[in-house]
Amino acid sequence: MAVTRAKKIEQVEKLGKDLQNVSTVIVTTYTKLTVPQDYELRKLLRSSGAKYAVVKNTLAERAAKGTKVEGALKDLSGVTSIAYTAGDPVALAKALSKYAKDIPEFTFKAGIVEGRVVSIKEIESLATMPSKEEIYSKLLFLMNAPAQRLVTVMNAVGRDIAVVINQGVEKQKFANDAPAGA
Repeated sequence: MAVTRAKKIEQVEKLGKDLQNVSTVIVTTYTKLTVPQDYELRKLLRSSGAKYAVVKNTLAERAAKGTKVEGALKDLSGVTSIAYTAGDPVALAKALSKYAKDIPEFTFKAGIVEGRVVSIKEIESLATMPSKEEIYSKLLFLMNAPAQRLVTVMNAVGRDIAVVINQGVEKQKFANDAPAGA
C-alpha cells in the first residue's frame, strides 16, 4: 500500500522533531529480520531509553536537515533503520551491539555521538565502555577512598595503644613495682 504525500510529510516532521533533541544516532541495516526479532529489538532499546524507527532513506535525509545528526543520514542506500537517544550513548551502543551479536542479519551503517560522526569500529568500542552509572560509582569510590584511609589511620593509633596496654596487663607488666615507702 502506497504512503500518501501527506503521510510522508507527517513522518518527516515527527522524525525531524525527534532528531532536533537527540545527541546520538546509530544508523543500521538488516535483512530478513522477523517481526518477533524486530519487537525484541524495540523492547531492548526502549529499556535503554532510546527510540528506533525504520525509515525511507529520502525521508530520513529530509528529516535530518539542520540537525546535529545530518551527516549520518546523508546518501543512504538499502534498508535503513535508526536508533537514537538524547540520553546515554553507551547504553544505546551496548544494546545495539548485543543485538547485532545475537542476530547476524543486523549490522551498523554509521553513527553520530554527541554531534561527531563515528565509524562502525568506534560504535563497537563505545559499547565496551562502562556506563555513566558505573563511572559515577567508580568516581565516588575514588573520592571516598582517601577519607576512608585517613579515618583508618587515625583509628589505628588509638587501637594500637589499647593493644599495647592490654598486652602489658596480660603479662602483668604493670604490677605494683612502686617502692614500699611511696
